[in-house]
Amino acid sequence: MQLNVDPDQVKGFLDPLEGERLYDLAQSAAQFGPCLEIGSYCGKSTLYIGAGVKASGGVLFALDHHRGSEEHQMGELYHDPELYDDTLGKMDSLPAFRRTLANAELEGHVIALITTSVLAGRYWQTPLSMVFIDGGHSMAAALNDYRIWSRHIKPGGYLAIHDIFPDPKDGGQAPYSIYQLAQASGQFETLPSTQTLGVLRRL
Repeated sequence: MQLNVDPDQVKGFLDPLEGERLYDLAQSAAQFGPCLEIGSYCGKSTLYIGAGVKASGGVLFALDHHRGSEEHQMGELYHDPELYDDTLGKMDSLPAFRRTLANAELEGHVIALITTSVLAGRYWQTPLSMVFIDGGHSMAAALNDYRIWSRHIKPGGYLAIHDIFPDPKDGGQAPYSIYQLAQASGQFETLPSTQTLGVLRRL
């Protein structure tokens, strides 16, 4: 695995072992079609997935409105003042994300979609070889991401979901809930997880 940027220098919440797993999944999947991530933030996951698709000559669609999830807003637990635009009065992770892509030399393999998951999904028709869900962690946001995007995964393609916490004491339950929905759907095979990264394969 070759990364042109130290992941520790990129803001985000992805464990290195989870990043390495995403790289491997993306490198494999990108041979058969484009990949998509939901929730790019400053580009930590994009760094791994983008490097994986680059190694296979593929492409990654990186979907994020860059205004932050609920937990990133002012006064919330994961608010980062360095990502707050005082002029607009809004959170903005897009400049940091673009710097990550440029420094990692991934601009030729990552297509940024600066919009909401719902709006992009309304018009999406391209089959995907991999979908990584790490967007908003409210139940409504997680359900939208799963219901909109899982149906676009090609047979044999991967669905990866971040922040899977079976025990509520360890973290929020929305990602785990959609992981369980995927398992119960009969459309996916459950693969081994890595840390809090759940992985399934479309049948």
